[in-house]
Amino acid sequence: MSPYKKIAIILARGGSKRLPSKNVLPFHGKPMVAWSVIAAVESGEFTRVVVSTDDEAIASICRRYGAEVPFLRSGAADDLATSSSATSLALTQAEEHWGEQYDCVAQLMANCPLRDALDIRDSINVFTNGSSPSQVSCFRFGWMNPWWAFNNTSTGHEYLFPEAIKARSQDLPHLHCPSGALWLASVNHFKEHQTFYMADHSFYPLSWISAMDIDDEDDFQMAKAAYLIKHKLVGQDV
Repeated sequence: MSPYKKIAIILARGGSKRLPSKNVLPFHGKPMVAWSVIAAVESGEFTRVVVSTDDEAIASICRRYGAEVPFLRSGAADDLATSSSATSLALTQAEEHWGEQYDCVAQLMANCPLRDALDIRDSINVFTNGSSPSQVSCFRFGWMNPWWAFNNTSTGHEYLFPEAIKARSQDLPHLHCPSGALWLASVNHFKEHQTFYMADHSFYPLSWISAMDIDDEDDFQMAKAAYLIKHKLVGQDV
């Protein structure tokens, strides 16, 4: 293990409005949150893999799969709390609990079960060999073309990029979208700015499958199908 200390903080609060209990829903044989724990542990990159949750049932599941959950979240657990505020609180709790200081903090969302250990290792390698104070995972838009996006309202529609409407899709630049799969930051910079979206942050592109965020039932069903594609199980009985 490198003396460069990295802590993984997996955010998995108990309350979810759009998809109730989403972090513990069965996802291909395991609770959804377990996939993030396994990916972080198997990457071998972290001094600590900590789950930040306000729910003892979630904590118990995560301990079973190899995470450390010595404390429950003491705040930043309501619908208005940002992920960065929850990560900042967990980082402080971890430092106080173990009496340790960390060089790099990784934030993993529990609703991204398709990001795996290899994604984590590759992303961290790029970050630690780069010069950005923080790095946010993203994916490239594919069949969805945001260049042709529009607002559809009761008074009509308004194109966001009217100059691109008549362009061929293959002639337009590639656009990317952030994903909650894996965010990284220097601990010193993160403490100073309290966000991963600090000045000079960089992006790390994942495949659209690895980058999937699950927020509602449609996302959940699509992610289950994407798992079969990723593991080449389409057409098999699973």
